[in-house]
Amino acid sequence: MKRILLIEDEANLARFIELELQHEGFAVTVASEGITGLKLALADHWDLILLDLMLPNMGGLEVCKEIRAVKQVPILMITAKDSITDRVSGLDSGADDYISKPFAIEELFARIRVVFRRQQDVDGDQDSLLSCGVLKLDSASRIVKRGSDTIDLTKREFALLEAFMKNINRVLHRETLLDIVWGYEAVVDTNVVDVYVRYLRNKIDVPGAVSYIESVRGIGYVMRK
Repeated sequence: MKRILLIEDEANLARFIELELQHEGFAVTVASEGITGLKLALADHWDLILLDLMLPNMGGLEVCKEIRAVKQVPILMITAKDSITDRVSGLDSGADDYISKPFAIEELFARIRVVFRRQQDVDGDQDSLLSCGVLKLDSASRIVKRGSDTIDLTKREFALLEAFMKNINRVLHRETLLDIVWGYEAVVDTNVVDVYVRYLRNKIDVPGAVSYIESVRGIGYVMRK
């Protein structure tokens, strides 16, 4: 169940939003002023924060900045002001999106769905990042770096490195690597794996340093951290 923190000082509106969100299956906590909202935001994990711009004790912009300084939780700002300046200020303070009062609850739900979709995209991008020491591989962009240096790999070399980096500390048989990189139906000898491991080592290893990829006699290879 996704957890939402609602920081809103208008009691009737806060109660209405709370009930509607609960009906949609969200767990909701409500704060009615800025300082309390900030404390709750920083003290716990939230999947989304709905933050009113105009709050007593501490304004929404300041609350947003304080949260964003230490957390990347999605923030949807609620504002009674609809000027371009106010909207830009909200986004510049770290909000992911905004909605202007008065609004239909369906619009709020739509904006919440957009925020969650963006978060899923970010999480997906993070899942595409693999690392082993200073060696980094991004499956989405197909970029490999050793420190700040970009390493150019062929399609086969990239697939081979990706297989190793997805299986850190796991010994992979030559037959397994052959299936992953060349496919089950490929008519090639397992010796081709040895050839491409050599190509890969020449590109990713630092001269004089221990190789990222270790040979396991009679079995295959393993990448160790």
